[in-house]
Amino acid sequence: MQIRVLGCSGSIAAGCRTTAFLLDDDVLIDAGTGVGDLTLDELAGIQDILLTHSHLDHVLGVPLLADSVMRRRTGRPPIRVHGLPATLDALRQHLFNGQIWPDFTRLPSAERPILTLHPFDTGEVLNLGARRVEVLPAQHTVPAVGFAVLASQGAWVFTGDTGPNEALWQRLAQMPVAHLVIETAFRNDEHRLAALSRHLHPSALGQELARLQDGSTVWITHIKPGELDTVMSEITALAPRHSVQALSAGQRLTLT
Repeated sequence: MQIRVLGCSGSIAAGCRTTAFLLDDDVLIDAGTGVGDLTLDELAGIQDILLTHSHLDHVLGVPLLADSVMRRRTGRPPIRVHGLPATLDALRQHLFNGQIWPDFTRLPSAERPILTLHPFDTGEVLNLGARRVEVLPAQHTVPAVGFAVLASQGAWVFTGDTGPNEALWQRLAQMPVAHLVIETAFRNDEHRLAALSRHLHPSALGQELARLQDGSTVWITHIKPGELDTVMSEITALAPRHSVQALSAGQRLTLT
């Protein structure tokens, strides 16, 4: 299995794309602006989209992808969009409502739509072909999750957007973690804003990583444009015992 980083920024600017990962060539994990770097053929090959939560920087690519590939997928099964019930309800009410965007769960016809919506629960394991993806708990301002792509040599874990998260560490204590992709959206001097918006800042990240088992590589995601050097220097100052690096768009991680 391979994970391709399409976007990992906390917002947009030149060279900065919001959260999206491609698992192999047919599963999207979140659908931020990074989805736009896929070719039309690659977009048409997507079979499943897994959403951590309903915020725009993580779901923007879903309606645009549907519009782009509808004609190329004529006669093929719909693209399955997976999320918490609250996430899927938000898509129905606020995105696919005919005002913000057409309802592609009923287009090109109600009988053969380009998208179908599939709810999951925290703790559920999704079987996507031969791949298994566990839904992990997250703590955010809207109902949210993370994901663990399970592999024999250790999981690739993505926290999604989250503040301090005791339930996550209880689960990860039972799971070999090869790669941890964890957000750090704010600098330390913005700790009040981080707490209000349920994101992490470097000091809070350090407390979270103290719970992580040895042998895991840590990748930092969701840093705001222009803040990379400051956030990473504050993380480095924590002297974490793990290998900690900033994630970047275009990276590919192989899971075995």
